[in-house]
Amino acid sequence: MIDLKSMTLEEITDALRDMGEPAFRGKQVFTWLHKGAVSFDEMSNLPKALREKLAENCFITAPKVARKQVSRQDGTIKYLWELGDGNCIESVLMRYHHGNTVCISSQVGCRMGCAFCASTIAGKVRDLTPAEMLDQVLFTQLDSGLDVSNIVLMGIGEPMDNLDNVLKFLQLVNHPDGMNIGMRHISLSTCGVIPGIRRLADLKTQLTLSVSLHAPDGETRSKIMPVNRAYPVEDLFAACHDYFKKTGRRISFEYAMIDGVNDQDWQADLIAARLKGMPGHVNLIPLNDVVESPFKPSKRIAAFQRRLESHGITATVRRSLGGDIDASCGQLRRKAMEEARKGEKPL
Repeated sequence: MIDLKSMTLEEITDALRDMGEPAFRGKQVFTWLHKGAVSFDEMSNLPKALREKLAENCFITAPKVARKQVSRQDGTIKYLWELGDGNCIESVLMRYHHGNTVCISSQVGCRMGCAFCASTIAGKVRDLTPAEMLDQVLFTQLDSGLDVSNIVLMGIGEPMDNLDNVLKFLQLVNHPDGMNIGMRHISLSTCGVIPGIRRLADLKTQLTLSVSLHAPDGETRSKIMPVNRAYPVEDLFAACHDYFKKTGRRISFEYAMIDGVNDQDWQADLIAARLKGMPGHVNLIPLNDVVESPFKPSKRIAAFQRRLESHGITATVRRSLGGDIDASCGQLRRKAMEEARKGEKPL
């Protein structure tokens, strides 16, 4: 069976041409898929014979809302989506004055093993398809009734570990006959998979690259982020400098503030030294207090921010949204899995 929604307009057109259909049918099908059609019967401008043929040979992905939480504080919406194979992933819709941003997942689970992250606790199950990433944006918009203007690939999973599918998703969501969300309105976050960063640099995409740094020195970073053993932080900064030279795009560095681990003045000084020669924005993140993790939120966020700013580094503290729901990445999926394991509640 063919996953039509993971295909580009050109690929769909070619597939329909192979079925003996005229080229214009490709755009019709593509448009229906990107409007959220969940069955071929909905595609009313297609001949019945073609709809039957498509139903025999193709399928349309459509996630189900397994759980949904809406913050009474700020309107943030957290979705736990059930996929076609029964696996679950998370998306978060965040409402800002400049528009609505959806944070999406790129994998079911994650194998990167960051010590402070709830998403990686159960490991990686599988990659998401381009259609399954697109569905998170599309069905979040349809379910919430709110237009999505911005996307961040910062949910469950490491996008660079599924880069071929991520690039296909970006092509789909950017298409003018689809959701038409511009690359400059999309951010992609990586924990530091250097080959992926270099590949993006060569492609010169205009998205915003976010690097989950969390420590500027190799010893600390290796303790909390196993990826540092494969891609040392010194090489990571070198790749970031090359990325800026090739794309001209400023990189955002995500930095979860962990008490007594990565929140010392000398570490702020080292960040500044390693950013020298390129613009960079450091986004300081109050750590989520994950039950299974020994790490606790830092009490030195303001002091760390001032230290960075004393070096001329732009540093901001991420505003916490959805404080009254499980808005943080991986929390709702983890809770649902634990309840299912205990037999308290089905996923």
